[in-house]
Amino acid sequence: MKPYVICHMAASIDGRTLPSRWSPEASASPGLFDRLHEEIGGDAWLVGRTTGQEYAKGSNYPSSTKDVFPREPWLAHRDKAYGIVLDAHGKIVWGRSDIGNDPIVVVLTEEVSDAHLAGLRSEGISYVFGGKQQLDLPLTLDVLNRELSVKRLLLEGGGVTNGAFLRAGLVDEVSLILFPTVDGATGAPAVFDSLEKEQGRSAPVRSMTLESHQVLEGGIVWLRYKLQNE
Repeated sequence: MKPYVICHMAASIDGRTLPSRWSPEASASPGLFDRLHEEIGGDAWLVGRTTGQEYAKGSNYPSSTKDVFPREPWLAHRDKAYGIVLDAHGKIVWGRSDIGNDPIVVVLTEEVSDAHLAGLRSEGISYVFGGKQQLDLPLTLDVLNRELSVKRLLLEGGGVTNGAFLRAGLVDEVSLILFPTVDGATGAPAVFDSLEKEQGRSAPVRSMTLESHQVLEGGIVWLRYKLQNE
């Protein structure tokens, strides 16, 4: 069963997501994104590998192990909320087991090495499998629902990950915090983005309905749209 997926992001008025490039410099109360994240509510939040790497603190895992692990979910924690990271080929060395007190759950492919699984287990990091050689996003959502009881998921970037879910018809709602600032140039990720090989592939979105809008401090606008996919 697919969780209800809300893409929750903050952007400039041209849809760019790197605040360091915004002009004028964005001003808002500290923790605005997290505050609205909590207001929306969810059983878990999910990011891609590049965003997940920003939270990592480790340097390396052992390069080999004598252990052979079954390619099935391994859960170190059961909690009310999870930080889920897509890391298909096991690139991230964590050096931590939670992000903001939310236990990390890594989504891998079955071709990941036993040595990487041993490293995750040694740090108490849960993992599940979302495909054999590449991640199958519908399967990933089904596994998260079945194994972790995730019924409401906040999808929070980066843009390539968001775009992959959107083009797969898996995003049910968009929550966009729009700052009164602009990037104005190419080279920065967008709320929804793609790899070069996916250019020109449109999302199967039939309609978008504005569910709510709020003007927040400093002229920031919070928009929420429900999507109907084909």
